[in-house]
Amino acid sequence: MTIAVFEAEAREAVPFDRLKPAHRVRLFTEGVSAANAAVAADAEIVSVFIYSTLDAAVLGQMKRLKLIATRSTGYDHIDLDYCRAHGIAVCNVPTYGKNTVAEHVFALLLGLSHRLPEAVARARSGQFSPEGLEGFDLAGKTFGVIGTGHIGRHAIRIAKGFAMQVIACEEKPDPALAERLGFRFVPLDELLAESDVISLHVPLTAATQNLLSEAAFARMKSGVVVINTARGGLIDTAALIRALRSGKVAGAGLDVLPEEPLIREEAELVSSAFAGQHDLKSLIANHVLLNMPNVIVTPHSAFYTREAVQRIIETTVGNIEAFLTGAPVNLV
Repeated sequence: MTIAVFEAEAREAVPFDRLKPAHRVRLFTEGVSAANAAVAADAEIVSVFIYSTLDAAVLGQMKRLKLIATRSTGYDHIDLDYCRAHGIAVCNVPTYGKNTVAEHVFALLLGLSHRLPEAVARARSGQFSPEGLEGFDLAGKTFGVIGTGHIGRHAIRIAKGFAMQVIACEEKPDPALAERLGFRFVPLDELLAESDVISLHVPLTAATQNLLSEAAFARMKSGVVVINTARGGLIDTAALIRALRSGKVAGAGLDVLPEEPLIREEAELVSSAFAGQHDLKSLIANHVLLNMPNVIVTPHSAFYTREAVQRIIETTVGNIEAFLTGAPVNLV
């Protein structure tokens, strides 16, 4: 078959070579649009990232198309109604960083609990003394998880490994999941009041905007630690700063900030197209949170490991291989 790969990054060339020589594979660095779709008029399989809009104007030029393999979790850039009507299969990458992001949660948490940034800075300066660097144990603490999707569940598994008590809040609780992983579902107010550590794992919607607000911080116990690896807008930044200064919040580990450009999914951050559209330097310039000693900020890098990035392309190539054998997977 003829396979056209758009928005191709250099690192993706080798995995797609696996489909050769049995199939004709062509890689294009640009996205596909109505203006250039003719270059793939003979393609039976097309792979894209999220900057290509596959609407009727584009798909109508690909008369032989049988499969669209998007290298993303989201697929709102594809006209699914057109695909259904014309017998075009669509597959995606359902998840690629569930363990990766959950591990970063505990990198941030351990950094705070053992005061690692301060300790490293002190050792490098030649002051080899732990005085004033007292931290706290995770064992026995209550870990509150807001959102029990793929990442939240993996965070729960890790927390149990640290001998933490786990409670969680979810719009549609799954009692079987709670029993299997050994935690309790509780209402949000109860989670805020009982947790020693609160970790956010929900999408940013109108309902979750500023989920951790002034009122939410008021309901928390003093000395709570807040971890956010989801979306910056889940936390009212001004309220968080006040809570940090008052001691209500002992520390915060943040991989995301409210001022970040809107992104659809993390893989977008390592796309050359995204880098060309956004100047992120101004995002953190003089950000007050960066200068607070009880805050660790990372640059939306929780998902970014060698294995996670590789899973995106490996899953995509695997999706194509499965389709070619007549047993398609990850269909949307």
